[in-house]
Amino acid sequence: MAIAWLLDAPLVAGVLPTVVSVLGLLGAVYLVHGRGRRWWLRAVPISVAVGAAVAALAQLVIVVARPFPDPLPLRVLFWTAVAVAAASLFVAGLVAGGRRGRARLVLGAVALLLVVSTVGVKINAFYGYRPTLAAVLGVPAADEIDLASLPTAPTTVAPQQGEPLSARWRPPPDMPAEGKITHVTIPGTVSGFAARQALVYLPPAYLGSVRATLPVLVLIPGQPGGPQDWLVAGQLADVMNRFAAAHHGLAPVVVVPDAMGSAFGNPLCIDSRLGNSETYLAVDVPAWTAANLHVDQRHLTIGGFSFGGTCALQLAVRRPDVYPSFLDISGQSEPTLGDRAQTVAAAFGGDEEAFRRVNPLDEMQRTTFPNTAGIIAVGLDDTMYRPDAEKVAAAARAAGMAITLTELNGAHSWTIASQALSGALPWISGRTGLLPP
Repeated sequence: MAIAWLLDAPLVAGVLPTVVSVLGLLGAVYLVHGRGRRWWLRAVPISVAVGAAVAALAQLVIVVARPFPDPLPLRVLFWTAVAVAAASLFVAGLVAGGRRGRARLVLGAVALLLVVSTVGVKINAFYGYRPTLAAVLGVPAADEIDLASLPTAPTTVAPQQGEPLSARWRPPPDMPAEGKITHVTIPGTVSGFAARQALVYLPPAYLGSVRATLPVLVLIPGQPGGPQDWLVAGQLADVMNRFAAAHHGLAPVVVVPDAMGSAFGNPLCIDSRLGNSETYLAVDVPAWTAANLHVDQRHLTIGGFSFGGTCALQLAVRRPDVYPSFLDISGQSEPTLGDRAQTVAAAFGGDEEAFRRVNPLDEMQRTTFPNTAGIIAVGLDDTMYRPDAEKVAAAARAAGMAITLTELNGAHSWTIASQALSGALPWISGRTGLLPP
């Protein structure tokens, strides 16, 4: 019972992170506490300097090498410096320990572990990346099933023209209370894109002896990362289950494909020398859903967080015939590898005009989109992405789209992503014929 509580205890805020933080503070006090004048005048300042230098070097590497487009926030850099400084103090303490070195090794190692754990908790809280200890440890969820185990031809209830599906839906007695998650492979048949395994959320209304023909929401995670981030960090199942519980088991089927190819990959959700990610998302993924899921293929919505939000905007602009509805959460104003010059060079061999042909802001200046609608959501404290969101919203409205700009309390985190998805579900369901508009 205690283990189960510990695994499921919130890791972003609450009792567990508070306890870890207090223990980390005690560990830091042990690592710093006085060993004489030489210690305070040399070891402590040098350790602090080493921590600051490593954090600065990490930022420099990210800015130059661009493993992902964004530099690290100051808060993350601060906690990185704390972890490195603690490690430096641990080493300095061993050198100064003399005959008491073995005892100091054990106590110092424990203290260092507590400090590093606190740093992990603080950085995790900033991004909202892993909500529980079970998520950190990769404990499998109890709601996973094999797609092949579901009936292939159950009785179905489909939406009718001019009438929402909810008006015709009556839950069967054997409908489960919550949805299920299944992991699937979506091949790049047309695109040739080498994608990692995808995941699918199936609502309760998909799982009983009578099955609702539901619309599909395609969700793209941020970068670096992968589809599992929407499940773990974005708490996808919890968000969808709460919505389904309020609507007699009805909710969109959610497909979370891999749009990157690897954790640090960034093919920009376009077709270029970096990979045919656009064709994969606009052709291969919809074709797979049509062939393998009993869904309302007429109503596809695309959404995403951060890189995924930018991707959602791109697909809504590039393929409005496939995705007439989109949810852009904390996305950028254009696909990027860090800056325009680097992006154009890597993806288009330096051809600026080729980039402009697929850049959403440029396309929205050339074309109108009277049948496209979207929600653009961003954190009020997101100093990097909030200006982009406002810029995109203005451009999209000027191009004829029906746009809602939603600003939520918080910064650039998975907490914002979860809240934005939850808030957008009624609109998505109304737009796709699941609920009244």
